[in-house]
Amino acid sequence: MSSVLRSLWSYRFFILSSIKNDLRARFTRSKLGGLWMVIHPLAQVLIFALILSEVLSAKLPGVDNKYAYALYLMAGMLFWTLFAETIQRCLTLFIDNANLMKKMAFPRLCLPVIAAGTMLVNNVLLCAAIFGVFAVLGHFPDANAIWLPVLVLMTLALAMSLGTLLGVINVFMRDLGQVIPVVLNALFWLTPVVYNLNALPARYQAWFKFNPLYVLVTSYQNVLVYGKPPLWGQLGGLVLATVLLAGVALVMFRKSSAEMVDAL
Repeated sequence: MSSVLRSLWSYRFFILSSIKNDLRARFTRSKLGGLWMVIHPLAQVLIFALILSEVLSAKLPGVDNKYAYALYLMAGMLFWTLFAETIQRCLTLFIDNANLMKKMAFPRLCLPVIAAGTMLVNNVLLCAAIFGVFAVLGHFPDANAIWLPVLVLMTLALAMSLGTLLGVINVFMRDLGQVIPVVLNALFWLTPVVYNLNALPARYQAWFKFNPLYVLVTSYQNVLVYGKPPLWGQLGGLVLATVLLAGVALVMFRKSSAEMVDAL
């Protein structure tokens, strides 16, 4: 691990310049530039809010705001956007960078780190936009919002660990690239992002809590909407699972690095 960290540190300027170039390339010739990174998820929030608010807004106890459902939805989408987009980015990360891996000599682990940096910048911009919307709607998160950066890093670590593992497998089994978007779509509706778990019958609520993403999305909603601390007790188990998953992903990545270049 120490050798990995040293190699990444040696290529820190390459990583930073790649993140900058990646962000710049996404919006070349675009009039609105980086605003598109927040327009898309906010537009999705608006659509869900307009369609579902009449059904679910009355079922958000503890939030004294007529836009309670929109607030709840934005908190959930802040989590889901980071998680899902990171998974999708990592899924084709090595395939998209095949030419770079073949022509340049650099630590291959730089690629996931660059992807993580890009996703983090995207999420910070989205977070700033959501806080601006919160202010317009008259909602101001309390001191518990200080835990938001911790939750963001936990989400990014989980998504990068899982995404890197899937990205390595996808190099050798391209069908995975078709399956994962379907799985993510199903997982979205199995995670309380657009609905409150209390709106479901009590006999079903316990089943939804087996979803490991439930702990993270609920913690986001607690600190941003309800003024409560994160679910620290359950997050501890998720941190341990993330560390184990990251270890598995790193081992598989290092063992498959040479074979990936041949397969690409």
